[in-house]
Amino acid sequence: MTSVSPRVVQLNEANTFLKEHPEVQYVDLLITDMNGIVRGKRVERASLHKVYEKGINLPASLFALDINGSTVESTGLGLDIGDADRICYPIPGTLCNEPWQKRPTAQLLMTMHELDGAPFFADPREVLRRVVQKFDDLGLTICAAFELEFYLIDQENVNGRPQPPRSPISGKRPMSTQVYLIDDLDEYVDCLQDMLEAAKEQALPADAIVKESAPAQFEVNLHHVEDAIKACDYAVLLKRLIKNIAYDHEMDSTFMAKPYPGQAGNGLHVHISLLDKKTGQNIFATEDPEQHAPLRHAIAGILDTMPASMAFLCPNVNSYRRFGAQFYVPNAPSWGLDNRTVAVRVPTGSSDAIRIEHRVAGADANPYLMMASILAGIHHGLTNKLEPGEPIEGNSYEQLEQSLPNNLRDALRELDDSEVMNKYICPEYIDIFVACKEAEMQEFETTISDLEYNWYLHTV
Repeated sequence: MTSVSPRVVQLNEANTFLKEHPEVQYVDLLITDMNGIVRGKRVERASLHKVYEKGINLPASLFALDINGSTVESTGLGLDIGDADRICYPIPGTLCNEPWQKRPTAQLLMTMHELDGAPFFADPREVLRRVVQKFDDLGLTICAAFELEFYLIDQENVNGRPQPPRSPISGKRPMSTQVYLIDDLDEYVDCLQDMLEAAKEQALPADAIVKESAPAQFEVNLHHVEDAIKACDYAVLLKRLIKNIAYDHEMDSTFMAKPYPGQAGNGLHVHISLLDKKTGQNIFATEDPEQHAPLRHAIAGILDTMPASMAFLCPNVNSYRRFGAQFYVPNAPSWGLDNRTVAVRVPTGSSDAIRIEHRVAGADANPYLMMASILAGIHHGLTNKLEPGEPIEGNSYEQLEQSLPNNLRDALRELDDSEVMNKYICPEYIDIFVACKEAEMQEFETTISDLEYNWYLHTV
């Protein structure tokens, strides 16, 4: 039997899609930068075959952009290399419609490669792929699912600050801080339901929306998939979908880690289990999770690398404002069974579905880099048979002092100095990441805030 080349398979994917969707006029070609921001190009329908055949050119500096979209030259990916292009190829299985567009438009995820076809080291998706490969070598498949928190906010700010949007039903701005309140879901039912329906149309496995513990804050749960990279693709595309559907309903949305002082921040929890490739069995499955060796080793690795992972879990200055006991955000490496006050929770409802829930990252994290750092910890723990200590029972905040980095500068220092993280994540990539974030910090720290004027302008 003659084999069919991957390029032919992909061209068939394009042909089938265009035949099934004659209404589509444009295709958005999407690639995710260091900050998890989706960038790319829009092409006409007739150009899609060329995209599949030859890819598209984008500058390598796309992965050296700060949060404002400016190239950080100290990364070496800008003018030092002539702001040179690399080539981006489609990711199979990601071509789908954009339900929110007035002019029928599709979207397609891309990933960057060197001109010789090798994957480009600074693409966050490639950073994750290299870590996933280590699990392939162990004969393990990663099963993962994200829980993504966000706020709906008004399109008009007050004195530069966000505010909850008026309810389309009552016309009032929400004040409720009651978690899981169904009435608050009803206030925004059309927008939230459109999000779920659009996710279904895009084949994103979003299976529930719940009200969180702040005004107009919600959480979307993605169903687990046996592919860590695809789980991250889904999270990135879901964020883009939420932003666009909210805008169609004359609202904005934000995944900023801490948009309101005194209210809960936006988290990004991830559930992870490992499946034996030969048997399909979950290696964490057990009747006694507290004593199960593979689970203990994996948790120990996560806890051991958590300080060095913080810059990927909480990558922005604002990220660290989210932490606090009253908001269920752990600030020390800790684990426990069915305990939401710890950093690593093990849900134990079913012995065959035992898994790790990582509860530290903010919704502002890049899912690929977040996942890469967590998986690095798991692999480190498994291969070195690390032990995590005893699980925390009760309120961890009353038993443990804050020990994780509580600001971006310290987090970057931990990452840069970590031998373990430099083993799993390309040191050249860590250099680029640190350079970008240090440039953002420098701009932040040299900006004079309104609070400084209020405190000092007329008092000193």
